[in-house]
Amino acid sequence: MKAVIGIDFGTDSVRALIVNTENGDELSTAVHHYPRWKALKYCDASRNQWRQHPLDYIESMEAAVKEAFSKSGLKKESIKGMAVDTTGSTPVAVNQEGIPLSLIPGFEENPNAMFVLWKDHTAIKEAEEINLLCKSWHTDYSQFEGGIYSTEWFWAKILKMVRDDESILKHAYSWVEHCDWIPFLLTGAKDVDQMKRSRCAAGHKALWHPSWNGLPPNDFLEALDPKLDGLRNRLYNDTSTSDISAGKLSESWANRLGLHTDIDIAVGAFDAHMGAVGGEIEPNHLSKVMGTSTCDILVAPVSGKEYLVKGICGQVDGSVIPGLIGYEAGQSAFGDLYAWFANILSGATTNSIKKSKLLDDATKEKLIAEATNNLIQELSHLAAEIPIGSGGVLTLDWMNGRRTPDANQTLSGVISGLNLGNTAAQLFRSIVEASCYGARMIVDRFRDEGIPIHGLIGLGGVAKKSPFIMQIMADVMNMPIKIAKSEQTCALGAGMFAAVAAGIHADIGIAMKKMGSGFDRTYYPFPLHVKEYEQYYQDYQKLASTLEPYIMQSPKHHT
Repeated sequence: MKAVIGIDFGTDSVRALIVNTENGDELSTAVHHYPRWKALKYCDASRNQWRQHPLDYIESMEAAVKEAFSKSGLKKESIKGMAVDTTGSTPVAVNQEGIPLSLIPGFEENPNAMFVLWKDHTAIKEAEEINLLCKSWHTDYSQFEGGIYSTEWFWAKILKMVRDDESILKHAYSWVEHCDWIPFLLTGAKDVDQMKRSRCAAGHKALWHPSWNGLPPNDFLEALDPKLDGLRNRLYNDTSTSDISAGKLSESWANRLGLHTDIDIAVGAFDAHMGAVGGEIEPNHLSKVMGTSTCDILVAPVSGKEYLVKGICGQVDGSVIPGLIGYEAGQSAFGDLYAWFANILSGATTNSIKKSKLLDDATKEKLIAEATNNLIQELSHLAAEIPIGSGGVLTLDWMNGRRTPDANQTLSGVISGLNLGNTAAQLFRSIVEASCYGARMIVDRFRDEGIPIHGLIGLGGVAKKSPFIMQIMADVMNMPIKIAKSEQTCALGAGMFAAVAAGIHADIGIAMKKMGSGFDRTYYPFPLHVKEYEQYYQDYQKLASTLEPYIMQSPKHHT
């Protein structure tokens, strides 16, 4: 048997999946949470600062891979390839050897020397400056990234770090994405100038495009801030798609993982992009990874003049499937919205659990998680019995800003139409409806820009666990939504790329046919519901356009 390992680095944990390359059977899996992140070290929610220590990635990856391999019962010679997907944009400052500064003495506890997680929103000011310069420069380098550069992306975060911390400016030779660093680490490479950089990460987050020879030129970056002068020469011009091998597993890592060195490590990519492949994406079908946030992926053939879609998270040739244009959009909060509301309702109870002197930490954590999850399930049951429209409550789902269409991370959420008769179920239903209206705005933007969407593919925890939310999604969209059978689509997609990089399958299309797990359910829109939701969707659009100028978050949250 030939098998591969797909490694999926999420926001909270890393998952390793071992897959049979002939039929896609998922042989074993293991999940390990990041210990420092779990303790909320190096983070400050009040400032939207979210940082992760590379040791969290290293330790959790090693534990997950070793556990999954042990559970598989395979001999190590059966493993032929590995691939990783990560969150993004999640960059880190490195020295010339490609070592993150936070792994170097003197920087171990410095949050600015750690990976700046995708949802870190501390660089709002820097993103605004990038947008202004792009619009005034002779070339708009944001044109293939929706025309609006986000605080969640590569250059905004780098600019924020070097401005805030002179030690980072002085010691950072280069900057790398999480999805580029892990393959570099596993192959034992020592020269960051030789690192294979992900086409996916570069094109969607770093203003990379072949028409201007890769990244923006040094004079543009220097005009942005003199602190960036010279960095361009320490980055890259070329990028690679994830069907390419970044090298073989190093002897050191082979020993650590109990594997062998004749294992190809594929070039990395972002989780939603590999997840779309794992979910068997089709041209002009929107693949929606629905977890804490959503990441929406679309692929379309390259044909003649390329449409520039405004207000999305980029369009990149080969970022998802080589030979097709990959488009990315998404919502800054989705599952996080539901968990946020459940946490508000359960706050007093969970606080009592936290203060208990009779329970150990593990028991407290388990009880709090059960309370939150059970509450969301109960709210879903109650909300399903309420008529569409939530008793007049209408919500704007921007509690964590807006990713697309038209990124604006300074926006905050709104719950309107409240009265003393409203119930928790009505508020919850309104939040769910709003999250689906926000998803509809993305579909409408693609269509308005000339990109047809024929159907939806649902991936991730919310898609698998909530028929209530998925039925509302189908009704609001007026399109069927197929739910991928695999619960590990991101790791499965990584496994597919590993199989191609290792030469087992000729291309990713063949890998998807051989290794895909299919779909276990399709939600179809109810015509009567479609008509009702259409009216409420128009109300959502009116509320959004009316209130957007007045619901910016306070600047103090982003200093």
